[in-house]
Amino acid sequence: MRFNSYFKKLFLFFAITVAALPLCAQKQYVSFSPDKKIKLIVSVTDSIRYELLYNQGQLISPSTVSLKTDFLKNKPFKISNTETKSVNQILSPVVRQKNKTIKDQYNELQLYSKEKIALIWRVYNNGIAWRWVVKDNRDYKIIKEIASFGFQNTDTSWYPLEDSFYSHNERTYKNLPLSEIGQNQLASLPALFSVKNGVKLLITESDLFNYAGMWIKGDGKGKISGVFPHYPKQKEITSDRDEKILSREDFIAKCNHPQEFPWRIIMIAPNDADLLSNQLVYQLASPSKGDFSWVQPGKVSWDWWNANNIFHVDFKAGINNDTYKYYIDFAAKYGLKYIVLDEGWSDTKDLLKTVPDINVQELCDYGKGKGVGVILWTTWLTLDQQLDKALDQFEKWGIKGIKVDFMQRDDQNMVNFYERVAKAAVQKKMLVDFHGAYKPTGMYRTYPNVITSEGVFGLENSKWDPQKRISPDHNVTLPFIRMVAGPMDYTPGAMLNAQKDSWAPIFNCPMSLGTRCHQLAMYVVFESPLEMLADSPTHYYAEPECMKFLKSVPSVWDTTIPLQAKVGEYVVIARKAANDNWYIGGMTNWTERDLNLNLSFLSSGKYNIQIWQDGINADRNAQDFKVIRSAVDNTSSLKVHLAPGGGVAAIISPEK
Repeated sequence: MRFNSYFKKLFLFFAITVAALPLCAQKQYVSFSPDKKIKLIVSVTDSIRYELLYNQGQLISPSTVSLKTDFLKNKPFKISNTETKSVNQILSPVVRQKNKTIKDQYNELQLYSKEKIALIWRVYNNGIAWRWVVKDNRDYKIIKEIASFGFQNTDTSWYPLEDSFYSHNERTYKNLPLSEIGQNQLASLPALFSVKNGVKLLITESDLFNYAGMWIKGDGKGKISGVFPHYPKQKEITSDRDEKILSREDFIAKCNHPQEFPWRIIMIAPNDADLLSNQLVYQLASPSKGDFSWVQPGKVSWDWWNANNIFHVDFKAGINNDTYKYYIDFAAKYGLKYIVLDEGWSDTKDLLKTVPDINVQELCDYGKGKGVGVILWTTWLTLDQQLDKALDQFEKWGIKGIKVDFMQRDDQNMVNFYERVAKAAVQKKMLVDFHGAYKPTGMYRTYPNVITSEGVFGLENSKWDPQKRISPDHNVTLPFIRMVAGPMDYTPGAMLNAQKDSWAPIFNCPMSLGTRCHQLAMYVVFESPLEMLADSPTHYYAEPECMKFLKSVPSVWDTTIPLQAKVGEYVVIARKAANDNWYIGGMTNWTERDLNLNLSFLSSGKYNIQIWQDGINADRNAQDFKVIRSAVDNTSSLKVHLAPGGGVAAIISPEK
C-alpha cells in the first residue's frame, strides 16, 4: 500500500510539473488604456498571442500575431528587452477633417527581440493597435504576416465582401454572422463587428507605406485573419488605365532599410456614435514634415456625374472652354474653391495633349481672376508614365490639384505609387484626390495635400445601378465604417431626388435615392475636405434656397459632436465651423422617423437657426422640403420629422 502510495505521489508530482512547463515558459505582458477600461494581454511563448478585454468582458479571445522574414526563417520571437511609456499630447491637424485639435493619449508596450525586430502595442481609450518594426539594414523580404482576430461565431459583422484583390474597394456592407464568413469570403477594410453587449469593433490599418494593404478572411468559426496581396511578379498593360497582374511572388514585400510596418487597428465603440468621433487612423499615421500651410480645403463643382448636362445657355455644352467657364462662374458665385475637369479634357494616353476645344491655360487664368482653382483628372497609369513632365506642365498652367483614378490595387508596387505621387505633388503645391483607390490609411496626415479619396460606393453609381444600392440604408451605414478610416469622396449634392418607386438609373441625367434634405445633410455628415457638388450648375441655379445652405457649409470643422446614431438606421451630427456657426446634419434610412434634437452643445447666448427639412409630401415627392427659421439657445430642443430616406440640415448662428 505504501509502495503504491509513493508512486501515486511521484506520478502526481511529474504530472503537475509537466502541466506547469508551458506556464513557466510563457511570458505575459499587460497594458491598460488610460481610463483603465480596456485591458490588453500579450502572451509570448514560441508564438505571440493577444487577448482584448473591455470592462472585464472579453472582446477578442487569444489570437496570434507574427511576422516572418527571409532572414529570420522559422526562428521564434525571443524577447530581449521591453519598454513602456505613456503619452498625452494634443495634435493639431493641418486639414481639420473633424476637429481643430485631437487629444492623443495612450499607453505603449514595446517588445524587442535579438533579431532586430520589435513589436509595438498601443492602448487608447477607444481602441488598440500594434505594428512590427524591423531595424535591419540588409535587403530582406516579408514572407508572411499573421494578424488574427478571435471573435465568437455568434458575433455579427458589416462585411465589405470582395471578389478579389483587384478592386476599387467600392462595396456595400453585408450583415453576416461570423459563422458564415469562411476562407472564400474576402473583404477589404475597414470592416465592422458587433460583439458582446452590442460593443462594436472596427478593424482597419494606418501608416501604410512600402508594404501591401491588409484584407481579411474568416474560418467559419469566428476567427478573422489578415491576408495580403503578394508582390507582383509579372504584369501586363492592357489599356491606358489598366495593368493586369499575371503572377505574384511568394512574398508580400521586399525592403532594403529599417522599416516600421503598418499599424493593425481595433477600434472599440460601446455606442455606435463613438465610431463617428474615432480618429485612430489619423493619430497612428506618421506626422507630416515641412510646410503645408498652402493646402486649401474647399468645395468643388464636378462635371462628370451630371454629364455636363447644362442648359439655358447660348453655347453647346460639353467638354469645351465655354462649358468650364460656366462652371467657374457658378463656383465663384457660390464660394466654391475649385472646379474639376474630369475624363475627356486630354488624350488619356498623353496628359500633355489636350482635346481641341480645351485650353487649360485659358481656363486657369479665367479661374484665377475669379478665385477658383482648376483640378485635373488623370488615369494612374498615364500619370505614372509621365509624372515629372505632366506635373511640370500642370504647374505652368496653374493647376491646383490632380484627381488620380483606376489604381484598383494595394500591393506594394501600387502603395509606393501613391506615395510617389503625393511627394511629387507636394513639390508642385498641388492637392491630390485618389479615386479608384483603397481605403485611407492616414496618408492625409503624412501628406496633408492628399486631401480626400474615394474607395467608397458613392453617388456616381446611381448613374447605372438598377439594384438601387446607393440607397439611404447604405448612406447611413457609411459614416460608421468607411468614413471612420478617413475622408471619403462620396460626391453628394443631387438636386433630382426620388423615392424608391420613382427612381431609375439615367446616365446623362442622374438622380438620387432619398430626399433633397437627405442630400443636403451629407455636407455635414460625410467628411471630405475637398467636398464635391456633383450636380449640374443649372440645377443648382434653380434651387436658391438649397444654395443658401450649400454656399455656407464648410468642408472642414473645428468641432464634431455626434448627437444620435445607429448603424444602418440613422445618424445625426453637429459640427462647429471656424466662424463659430454650428451645422447639423441628420439622415435616416428608408424608415421615416421623428428626431428630438437637443441643443445643449451650444454655448450660452442667443442663436438664430435655419432648418432645411423634409416637406409634408416628401414621402411621395422626394424633392419636397421646407425652410424654418427661429431663435434658439442651449436649452432648446428641436422636433424634426424625417420622411422615408429623409434628412435634415441646419445652420445655427450666434445672434449679433
